[in-house]
Amino acid sequence: MTHKTISQAQLDAQLDPLAGQPESFAKKARLLARKFDTHGWNLEIRDPQSWRKPAVSVTARHTLEQQLRAEIDSFTIMDREEEARLARRIEFARLRLELALKEAGLKLEDLDGGSHEQAASLPGVHGRSKSDCKHFPRVCRRWTEWHALRTELVERNLYLVLINVERYAHTTAGRADLIQEGAAALYRAVDGFDWKRGLLFRTYAVHWLNQAFRAYIYNFTNTVRVPVYLQKAMRHVQQAIVRLGDPDASPAEIAEVSGLGENLVVSALEAMRSTRSIDAPLAGEDEASGLRELLQTQEQGPYSTDLEDVSLSGGLGQALDRLSDRERNVIELRFGLAGEREHTLSEVADHLGVSLERVRQIQMRAITKLRTPDLRKVMDPYLNN
Repeated sequence: MTHKTISQAQLDAQLDPLAGQPESFAKKARLLARKFDTHGWNLEIRDPQSWRKPAVSVTARHTLEQQLRAEIDSFTIMDREEEARLARRIEFARLRLELALKEAGLKLEDLDGGSHEQAASLPGVHGRSKSDCKHFPRVCRRWTEWHALRTELVERNLYLVLINVERYAHTTAGRADLIQEGAAALYRAVDGFDWKRGLLFRTYAVHWLNQAFRAYIYNFTNTVRVPVYLQKAMRHVQQAIVRLGDPDASPAEIAEVSGLGENLVVSALEAMRSTRSIDAPLAGEDEASGLRELLQTQEQGPYSTDLEDVSLSGGLGQALDRLSDRERNVIELRFGLAGEREHTLSEVADHLGVSLERVRQIQMRAITKLRTPDLRKVMDPYLNN
C-alpha cells in the first residue's frame, strides 16, 4: 500500500469542524482515524525547528541552567487556538495508536513497561534496531506520530517549569533535578489534558508541576524515603519543639502543643533520626577516627556486603529459585536480569517460540509467585514502595 502523508494543516481542516461538538468529538475522530487507516495515510511529523526561534548565544562559560534557559526561551509560545488545535491532533494520534495496538493484539504497557515516559523502548524507535519494527510497523509509526505531537506541546510549555520552580528555590533540592522532574511531569499533564473543558493547558499543567516538585522534595531529598504524611507530621513536631524550647520534650508534651496524636509524634521523632557520613569524625572536627575506621576490613575496605542481612544479588537469586525454568527465563529477559537487556513481549515470544498471550500469562504467573511474604521480606530493602 502506498502511504500518503497528511500535513497538520490538512488534518486541522478535518478536525476543526468536529470541535464544534466536543461531546461527540472522540466518536467522530475515531471514525476519521479508521478512514485514514483504510487509505494508508500517515500524519506529518514536524521538524522541531519549526517551533523554535533563534536562541540567545551561549558558551561553555555559562552554567548548565543558563544554557537550559536559553534553549527553552527559543521555543515559541502558543496562543489559545494553536494550543487547542495541537491538543486535538494529539487526541486523534492517540486514537489511531489505540486502533493499531488493538489490531496487533497489544497494549501500550506491552511496549513501554507501563510508563509513558519510557515509551521510547518501543522496538525500532530511539536507539533500537529498525529491523525489529518489522513485527509492528503500523504501531511504530503511530507511536512516533503521537509522541512527536506530545513532545511539541511539552517543549512549547517548558517555560512553565522555569517559572514555577522559583517557588521551591529555598529548598535543599537541586534546581536541575527539579527542572528535570517538571519536564517529565509535563508529559503526564499532556496525557491527562482535556481540551474540551475549555481550559488553557498551562492552567492544568501547573497543578502537575507543583505535584512533581513536592513529590521530589518529599521523597528524594532524604537518604531514607519518608511517607508524605510523616514528613508533614515532622514539620509540626519541629515547630512544637521550638515553641516548647525543649529539644528533649516528651512525646506527650509535643502532642499537646502540636495537636497531633501521641503515636504519630513518636513515629515522627523516629523518622527524624539523621544519617551520618562514614567519613565524618565521631567526637569532633579534630577527631581522627570515624565510622570508616570502625568498619574498615583489610580485605574489602570500609564496606562489605557481609554487613547486610541479604545482598541484592542473593535476594534476587532466592526469589528466582522459586520459579520454573521457563518462568525464570521470561522474567530475566523481560526485566533485564542476569546481564540481559530488557526485552519486549514480542522479543520474548520470538525467543521462546510461543504467542504473545502465552508470554504474558507466564510473566503474570511468575510475578504472582514472587509476591509471597517470605520473598517480599527478602526484597523489601531494594524496592521503592
